Amino acid sequence: MPHRPEHDATRQAWRASILTLFPEMFPGPLGLSLAGQALDAGLWSLATHQIREHGLGRHRAVDDTPAGGGAGMVMRADVVGAAVDSARSQDGADLPLIYFSPRGTPLTQSLAHELAEGPGVMLLAGRFEGLDQRVIEARGMREISIGDYILSGGELAAMVLLDACIRLLPGVVGSADSLTHESFETGLLEHALYTKPREWEGRSIPEVLLSGDHKKIAAWQETDSLRITSERRPDLLEARKRR
Repeated sequence: MPHRPEHDATRQAWRASILTLFPEMFPGPLGLSLAGQALDAGLWSLATHQIREHGLGRHRAVDDTPAGGGAGMVMRADVVGAAVDSARSQDGADLPLIYFSPRGTPLTQSLAHELAEGPGVMLLAGRFEGLDQRVIEARGMREISIGDYILSGGELAAMVLLDACIRLLPGVVGSADSLTHESFETGLLEHALYTKPREWEGRSIPEVLLSGDHKKIAAWQETDSLRITSERRPDLLEARKRR
């Protein structure tokens, strides 16, 4: 189980730096609820950088036709490279640079923990068909995917990654203990949850959860987690066995 330190008022705020063609999309939903409260409290900071400021010509072009032909347009290495260099000079070169791509490493809870425990992240939200491979290599970008589907751009993916990380920061969630019983934290999906009323539309809360016997409750929760994981994500059980 990852170590969850208590909030330290002297700790530097976790930094999020976003390179995008649509900076007005941020903070978006991250400005609400727990993430928004944490932003207002200075537990994390947000900076956005307009890639088009480094575009070429009177129209500030950021893309061009793909070498070798094909449909769509590709973001230029020279434009994106200049945007990254500018953002690093302002926000720090210590932030890992992440580019969202279907070819990337899947975003997992363990990766969210890894990033949340660092100084922050610099996220490149691409558009069009993708990004010139040369700038990915030259600037040491880490490619990450949030799922096996295609989005119009990386901005929504950036929000997903940020939300996954921010909620893990010390002081963001009221009770840190609540984070330890969620799906993926133990390698299993979370057990079923219930609350009042005791009876609803002919359905009852399992009696064991009302027994007050914490040992029996814990055993039921583990069994239910195993059942749900086996039915819905057997791959997680196989990965758990290999640990």
